[in-house]
Amino acid sequence: MQKRIVGWMVLVFCLGVSQNAWAKTDLGWRSIGVNAGFVDPSNVDGTVGFGAFANLGNLSPDVRLQPNVGYWSKSQEAFGAKASISDISFSPRALYMFHNNSAKFHPYAGGGPGLHMVKAKVSTPAQDMGGGVIIPAMEASDTSTKLGLDLVGGFTMPLSQKNDLCVDLGYTAVSDVAQFSMKAGVSFDLGGSPRAESVKPSPKPSTHKTTKARH
Repeated sequence: MQKRIVGWMVLVFCLGVSQNAWAKTDLGWRSIGVNAGFVDPSNVDGTVGFGAFANLGNLSPDVRLQPNVGYWSKSQEAFGAKASISDISFSPRALYMFHNNSAKFHPYAGGGPGLHMVKAKVSTPAQDMGGGVIIPAMEASDTSTKLGLDLVGGFTMPLSQKNDLCVDLGYTAVSDVAQFSMKAGVSFDLGGSPRAESVKPSPKPSTHKTTKARH
């Protein structure tokens, strides 16, 4: 049931974005960035997550294509036994950039389908039960690929002509490891950003003096 709901949400989102997406596309490498923050997966204690993203231009004047790669892991140990879980994800997100009158604050919201490679591992040490009975050490691991849906909202602020601060809150719907996240990062302009192209030094005032004709 959860996979069916995720599938319908992805379909509705894609149809909404594609309504006028291909009318005026402006795709190309604009910027790349990295981020880090807090991730709170279900059934697992909160941990630190890392990510990387890229601005690949606009699907339409208001919709930006910004794929995202993320990673987090968590380990716990008790009585010599150790359990760990990690998630590597990829999501080709589309972000709607809201209009506002501020040149220093750009809010957005969006999301997209996500592919998650989840690995779980459990190991236990050998145990001497006495009387010559020894339980050998055991280790088991499992890796599975899961389809999810990423929803995100946040904002960007310019730090300089070439760098932006990016802050967002996200929720990922995926079986067994649904997760909330809060991350901050920095993007690095690659020269194709409309903002970078529009920020040009103003021309210096002319030093040429005109002389008035004497009558």
